[in-house]
Amino acid sequence: MLAQIFAVIIFVAMFILIITEIFERHWTTLVCGLLTLIFVFGVGMHSWEACMKTLNVRNIFTLGFWYSAGESSESSSGINWATIIFITGMMVMVEGMARVGFFRWLCMCLAKAVKYKVIPIFVTFMLMSFVLAMFIDSITVILFLAAVTVELSQLLKFNPVPMILAEIFCANLGGAATMCGDPPNIIIGTSLHYSFADFVMNTGAIATISLIFTVIYFYIVSKKELSKANAKIDISTLPTPKSAITDKKGFVFSSVIFGIAVILLVTHAMTGLTVATIGLGIAILTMIFAGKHVGEILKRVDYKTLLFFLGLFVVVGGLEETGVLVIIADLITKLSGGNVYVMIAIIIWLSAIASAFIDNIPFAATMIPVIQSLTVSTGVALPTLAWALSMGTDIGGSATPIGASANVVGTSVSAKAGHPIGWGKYCKIAAPATVIVMIISTIFIFVRYL
Repeated sequence: MLAQIFAVIIFVAMFILIITEIFERHWTTLVCGLLTLIFVFGVGMHSWEACMKTLNVRNIFTLGFWYSAGESSESSSGINWATIIFITGMMVMVEGMARVGFFRWLCMCLAKAVKYKVIPIFVTFMLMSFVLAMFIDSITVILFLAAVTVELSQLLKFNPVPMILAEIFCANLGGAATMCGDPPNIIIGTSLHYSFADFVMNTGAIATISLIFTVIYFYIVSKKELSKANAKIDISTLPTPKSAITDKKGFVFSSVIFGIAVILLVTHAMTGLTVATIGLGIAILTMIFAGKHVGEILKRVDYKTLLFFLGLFVVVGGLEETGVLVIIADLITKLSGGNVYVMIAIIIWLSAIASAFIDNIPFAATMIPVIQSLTVSTGVALPTLAWALSMGTDIGGSATPIGASANVVGTSVSAKAGHPIGWGKYCKIAAPATVIVMIISTIFIFVRYL
């Protein structure tokens, strides 16, 4: 009981500190993780074994961690090292691509392809945001896409706010479509041993259907504003896509490495290579071909996010080892009255509402052991609960400016360019879109899996 009390107090304190942003979030989770090791596992449980199980270091040195055809010993509890290594590798690759101007080049190519017409650019950038976010962290996608949108808005004389809001939403939606698109999906996939293809066939199908309605919705609400653009622009005066490339040789290498990453992710269920192996391999390739720019790339990697994950996994491990998450699972079972439809609705909508106001990463990490317990106690298929959790956490964060990191980045870029986006403006456009996608997700899960 004492260990459970400690675990809950530390977890609640961590969440409050993350929300209030009194301290940087990586310091918050690291300190709370240390307190979990001391008070939950030490003072409360007196269990060295529970501490080692949560730290999960042994797992890295097993064959199953790197190659799934071997004897798998990958654990879903404690620190998810596969997630840490994979995200690190992708960060290194993305920084390598950003250095050579890959993202700006892609944006300018698409803008040129539609002859710099605002409405076609609007739709094209939404689709590009969706597709890129399927393979690259949505923060990176929005960082460069929003910057190019602002640049084009200055050249073509239109308000970039509607376009940036649409891009943010589509990035979050695209992130929900694959295992590597959004951090919650990476955590769900590596913890529950789902492949890239598993996500594409399930959350990918939901996201693709939702994309159609999303494009229509944003077109309707934004058409009037974007139609005010001044069309009398001399296209010959606009920057060419080639001008975006800062290193031609590096650009070729980065494009090839990105292609290899996509192929490995799509085929990893067949090759047996785990996401940890893929992430490490891609990082090594990027650094080899970066040459003298390795230091520059490594310096720009977001180490704070990686440290944030480490502390978070330890705190959630404390809840799991003390049985608190089983209690939460039992509560959800009682609230649903044993009705599978109600249970699914609770998970998907609770995840969405919570993720609109709190960081969806710790929420997803917390809920994974909960849905595992629900599967055992109710007999509901684990994949069904996993897809509900994935869509709820990934899309729910789109509803508010603070619900997902991509939202914060996109609105910040817009504000720096002289186009601030307040809560009222943001929620007025994004919240209805979020509700639309959540309704589609709920109906899809009910019809397909129940």
